[in-house]
Amino acid sequence: MTSLAQQQNEALAGHLLDQYAGRIARSRRPYILGLSGLQGSGKSTLARVMKAQAKARGWDTEVLSLDDFYYARSEREALARDVHPLLRSRGVPGTHEIELLLSVLAAVPHASDRLAVTHPRFDKGRDTRLPPSRWPRITRRPALVIVEGWALGIRPQPLAALTRPINALERDEDPDGTWRRWVNKQLRGYQPLWRKFDALIVLQAPNWDIVRRWRGEQEEELVARHAPLAMDAASMGRFLMHFERLSRHALATLPALADTVVEYDDDRHVTGLTHG
Repeated sequence: MTSLAQQQNEALAGHLLDQYAGRIARSRRPYILGLSGLQGSGKSTLARVMKAQAKARGWDTEVLSLDDFYYARSEREALARDVHPLLRSRGVPGTHEIELLLSVLAAVPHASDRLAVTHPRFDKGRDTRLPPSRWPRITRRPALVIVEGWALGIRPQPLAALTRPINALERDEDPDGTWRRWVNKQLRGYQPLWRKFDALIVLQAPNWDIVRRWRGEQEEELVARHAPLAMDAASMGRFLMHFERLSRHALATLPALADTVVEYDDDRHVTGLTHG
């Protein structure tokens, strides 16, 4: 991250924490803040900066990533066999263990040295979860829990919107719509998680083409580092098609559902900040 980007994240994190400071201080349980942003928007980095600043203010803070709750590769293989081959790829609703994330959030208020709360960690390089012995432990009740993820807050699409394929992946590999209807149905099961959020912050990208560019730039860095499972441009293009439908849906609908919207330009510079 460049120093300019780092300065922007520091300033943004401070502003967001100022905005919610009173609510966090008054809450009698851990305040749960959802941080939603599409691929490449910088949500994970911002969550880390917010955690560091919150701890400096004296608020014990935990960050939970939706990505860490992906099902293991073996479980997704079973979904691919039993439901649809496209479910082999992680990412879309139905490939996360939402019940586990809900149980972690339910346990966090009671966390202590005697009653540690563990939560999974997903290894994207190996495309599966780390063993439970390596899962992080929460040993004290936090004042703030930041849940970050690409799909946070999204509601299911109307069934009529699923009829026409949105890209070549849907046209060629899901011609009858089985996969996209199943994913949309699974999204209903995510709504109880969204309702746990005391507030939702949305990092709003300009459009889907910019999201693809941002995510492609991230992958180019991984390729340059020879990271395991790094994708070339063609593989990345296909991978992103799994997310296009709901990403476009999120861009169109999430700002109206958010408590705070952070608007970015094409180069991830903050251009607007709106509090609902």
